[in-house]
Amino acid sequence: MKSTERSSAQPIWDYFCSLKLTMFLLLTLAVTSIIGTIIPQGAPPPEYLQTIGENKFKLYKTLGFFDMYHSGWFILLLALLTLPTVMDEGLGKSLTLIESVSVHTDRSLLRDKSIALLRAEFAEPVVTEADGSCHLFAQKTPWCRLAVYIVHLSVIVIFIGAIIGSIFGYKAHVNIIEGEAVTSVMSRTGKEIPLDFAIGCEQFSVSYYDTGAPKEFKSILTVLEDRKPVPGFTRVPIIVNDPLTYKGITFYQSSYGKVGEHHFIVSNRDGSNKTPLTLDSSSSARLPDGSGMHVLESTQDISPFQPGMSGPAAHIEVHTPTGETKAVVIYAQYPELNARTAEQNGLPLISYTGGQEQEYTGLQVVKDPGVWVVWLGCFLMVAGVYAAFFMSHRRVWIRITDGEVTIGGHSNKNQAGFQPVFARLVERLRNDISGEGEK
Repeated sequence: MKSTERSSAQPIWDYFCSLKLTMFLLLTLAVTSIIGTIIPQGAPPPEYLQTIGENKFKLYKTLGFFDMYHSGWFILLLALLTLPTVMDEGLGKSLTLIESVSVHTDRSLLRDKSIALLRAEFAEPVVTEADGSCHLFAQKTPWCRLAVYIVHLSVIVIFIGAIIGSIFGYKAHVNIIEGEAVTSVMSRTGKEIPLDFAIGCEQFSVSYYDTGAPKEFKSILTVLEDRKPVPGFTRVPIIVNDPLTYKGITFYQSSYGKVGEHHFIVSNRDGSNKTPLTLDSSSSARLPDGSGMHVLESTQDISPFQPGMSGPAAHIEVHTPTGETKAVVIYAQYPELNARTAEQNGLPLISYTGGQEQEYTGLQVVKDPGVWVVWLGCFLMVAGVYAAFFMSHRRVWIRITDGEVTIGGHSNKNQAGFQPVFARLVERLRNDISGEGEK
């Protein structure tokens, strides 16, 4: 009964222990990781709602796409990789390649020539004398039989590295106003994480394409210890994909913006009922007609963007009571353009009187103490997969008796590739020990 149960469960065990399943899981993880690359991880819900809409937001949230690497299904895939992975070798009871050569030569001379042949053409042989015969055994890359276990070990090492990073590391974000420094960052859950040093933004700059779209934004950062700059970490420039790392914490350039106040005057289109309005960069306000308004961006000099014009201007977005959204530019020195904008868009008359803003740099902050463990696992995986698929354990036996030399060979993989190697050994053996040829 026990024997029957064991045999019926064997196919299931073999499936979960197969290298094919391991490779399938690795490919699945690689493909699904693309989701985590395309969809920003850990962003505030309003950012998702602006780009993908409410229905997709609910679906992606249910599937865990916004925090994919901590989702249950992703962790399950990682856990499946820790199952044993064993490759059946099927060593076989008999040699797959064997040849015999009849000779009339002294056995000790045959022994010396066979040893020299294996040493020169294959590997250093082990010599054994038994039952009046001389036995030689040589092998190449015997350790490659362990390759599948190295792959299995690498997966476990990567899994351990991911756990270390998840438990002892974090992903956070911080905004630093130009000219200021911070000593803490904000986690994805809104928790403040203190740093044991300070990091300041000395300078922030943005370059633009001719269309006005941002081309590159760069921060000049300085690390401070006890309010003093750290040598080697003073005025370090960082851009996207070129971060700064200090004490195992990496700062990536991820965003930018402005903070400050904006001043407007709102009135009827005929200029009556003027009302002053002050907005900060991140808030919105209700206009007298019920519209909502917030500032998208502003400048104290419009001339770089609109040649021939000058003075402050603000790009605002107005949400009308009817549900329409109007994005318009309001000027400080061109009231006739403001009046035309109000008339064409059915909006109150809005004038911009200027503001005070400071630029800030948005940094993604990552601490991952398990990253080197993960890299070690990746190295082991590459080495193990290469050995498992492209290397084989090759063995050669030579038995020398009076009047006959028998040579046999076996390769645990790629037997077709080993056959030409074995054929050359047999040919050299014939030429070396037969003297004038086979008798």
